[in-house]
Amino acid sequence: MDYCIRELEGKQAHDPLFMKKMNNHKSPSSPSSTDPHRRVFVNGPVIVGAGPSGLAAAACLKQKNIPSIILERSNCIASLWQLKTYDRLRLHLPKQFCELPFMEFPSNFPTYPSKQQFIKYLENYAETFHIRPKFNETVKNAEFDSKIGCWKLKCQSSFKGDVTTEYVCRWLIVATGENAEAVVPDIEGADEFEGVIRHTSLYKSGEEFRGKRVLVVGCGNSGMEVCLDLCNHDATPSLVVRDSVHVLPREMLGKSTFGLSMWLLKWFPLRLVDRFLLLVSWLLLGDTSQLGLDRPTLGPLQLKNLTGKTPVLDVGTLAKIKAGHIKAKHKEVKTSYSGICRWKIREF
Repeated sequence: MDYCIRELEGKQAHDPLFMKKMNNHKSPSSPSSTDPHRRVFVNGPVIVGAGPSGLAAAACLKQKNIPSIILERSNCIASLWQLKTYDRLRLHLPKQFCELPFMEFPSNFPTYPSKQQFIKYLENYAETFHIRPKFNETVKNAEFDSKIGCWKLKCQSSFKGDVTTEYVCRWLIVATGENAEAVVPDIEGADEFEGVIRHTSLYKSGEEFRGKRVLVVGCGNSGMEVCLDLCNHDATPSLVVRDSVHVLPREMLGKSTFGLSMWLLKWFPLRLVDRFLLLVSWLLLGDTSQLGLDRPTLGPLQLKNLTGKTPVLDVGTLAKIKAGHIKAKHKEVKTSYSGICRWKIREF
């Protein structure tokens, strides 16, 4: 692969037509000593995002002797993990399913590494493969220029003030993640609410809510674990369930639910594996609909494949709901009078 790339680059370097296109392309905006805009030609792919996927892509390219650069809008690698996650977060899957290419987790790490341990692993990964992202570089626009056969990325540097850099490359790898941006709905009456409204990306610990009543909207993995964390800090959380959800135990029959599912799928059809997961979940967790958590019609794996909706892996929240420490409320109708989240609810 590297031989082919070098041969292609060598031909382009001595191709008068290609060089003419490049010169004509950059002549109108050639940077001067006083021009805050500059252009950088990259000999290899540009990777956008220095999270786990971006680091893994860079490491795989290095193994093939293919140079690359990573552009990261934040000031650190894995910014989502470092800046936008709560303190008690752990990997929900066993570490062997979360390791990056060519480097295992340390043997002394637990089965489910903590947030701090995972960040340390990623930092060691970047150091091991000599990955040096360009931080504080926000990609504002990326488009393919068919005239020169290259991508053009316009970046704004938050560290260098108004300096804009245009990166030109033949290959573009987008590794920005699916949870990079917080989705905050417009809620009628939010301006009149006297309490704190906080997205989970800004939530760190239940300590600041000790002794308070807290409404958590959404019963995904984050919502369920935030409720558990609030309980552990003597807060009184209520959980708004907006839709049906599959809740599975994190482990089944002494093995991780995820690992067991992947093994079963090698031998059995997906629907049969779904039935097995639901049967064991019912035996271990009981009927979750009695707690206000109705299950979808489709099985957990089939639903994940069709919609991308991930089942919730229980880490102790259901026990708190059963004990009455967390009130699960199902949203039915939104009312129009003032105040945040005034719902007509069915309480369980």
